[in-house]
Amino acid sequence: MKALAEQIADLDAAEIYGRVTGVRGLMIEAAGPIHAMSVGARVTIEGGAGKPIPCEVVGFDGPHALLMPFGALEGVRRGCRAVVSVAGANVRPSIGWLGRVVNAMGEPIDGKGPLPQGPAPYPFRNTPPPAHSRQRVGAALDLGVRALNTFTTCCRGQRLGIFAGSGVGKSVLLSMLSMLARNVDAAVSVIGLVGERGREVQEFLQDDLGEAGLARSVVVVSTSDEPALMRRQAGYLTLAIAEYFRDEAKDVLVLMDSVTRFAMAQREIGLSAGEPPTAKGYTPTVFNELPRLLERAGPGAAGQGTITGIFTVLVDGDDHNEPISDAVRSILDGHIVMQRSIAERGRYPAINILKSVSRTMPRAADPNYLGVLTRARQVMATYADMEELIRLGAYRPGSSPDVDEAIRLHRPLEAFLGQAKDEASTIPQGYQQLEQILAAPAAATEK
Repeated sequence: MKALAEQIADLDAAEIYGRVTGVRGLMIEAAGPIHAMSVGARVTIEGGAGKPIPCEVVGFDGPHALLMPFGALEGVRRGCRAVVSVAGANVRPSIGWLGRVVNAMGEPIDGKGPLPQGPAPYPFRNTPPPAHSRQRVGAALDLGVRALNTFTTCCRGQRLGIFAGSGVGKSVLLSMLSMLARNVDAAVSVIGLVGERGREVQEFLQDDLGEAGLARSVVVVSTSDEPALMRRQAGYLTLAIAEYFRDEAKDVLVLMDSVTRFAMAQREIGLSAGEPPTAKGYTPTVFNELPRLLERAGPGAAGQGTITGIFTVLVDGDDHNEPISDAVRSILDGHIVMQRSIAERGRYPAINILKSVSRTMPRAADPNYLGVLTRARQVMATYADMEELIRLGAYRPGSSPDVDEAIRLHRPLEAFLGQAKDEASTIPQGYQQLEQILAAPAAATEK
């Protein structure tokens, strides 16, 4: 009854509308009662084709409100009615959303019927919890991926970025996300596919995620052909759904692919609204929206669960200091670097351990194995420093005991870092395997 009363309260008391006065590219100009509009308000254009087009107010220009559409503009003409919605832009998730696939508006697209509506509305553009009311990050979270569990241990409520340059491959990233969704020790996974290729969605759901992974997940999909507002809202909706499950005292894993496409959508919106371009064409609102989105992940208040966030970043031109990579890295609690050269030699996942950092280390790691982790990193760093000479045959065995050890342990460590898609590994198993590799005698590792 309470939920019904809230939905009735959301209904518009009176119809307020203006008129379309012009269309410039993706931007619609509307005149009328702009005093009833605000930035972020919803407006519905009653197009000539008879199909209403939802829009959002993104700015004002003199007596006109500037709108951007959530759909195609076919049928819009001068004089079309622009009906203002008084109701807020929100969604009502529920436990019945598990196992479902939705679009950026929170509508089902999996052909399984309507979605059950929850009791409370969650705004798409919610504000992050106040810093002083949040709990600290929790204990180590088992991600099921050996390389991450050992060298970049993640805590419940932590936020990590997966940074991948060109050549690593979208399939590698999606497979990495599916490994995390299927193997992670979390109650719920919320997966946001922002700006995804349409053909890859079913491949990800059926081949990578599978029925077992989907059963405890909610997948939000916005493909690359959809308008910028839809792609941006897919990011907002992903966090809104996660916030519902967090408030239900559940540990939630958020996987978003990718933050870069979210930023590109916001850049497109900002440029259309007349914002000045800054670094690489990104507008100022891009760097304002990124922390507002990413800060929504993290530990909740007392009595709530956690949102552990893992966000992919597509690095432009292999430059890890390009604007979006630099901004996201400064906000998150660690970064995982996927490297093209590692992928090319067939090791999966293609993680460069030496360039990857978890800001909760070493506190998150088992103190009994800190020495093992430090020594393993030193061995890998020694091999990386001498790799070119070793491959050219310019290094003479026996010249340095440290380099000889690094050469001896290189193959076992590479095998340790590799992992099949359907293979799961726990944190204790990873520590024990790594300790065995480092403690093995020379005769055993040379085989």
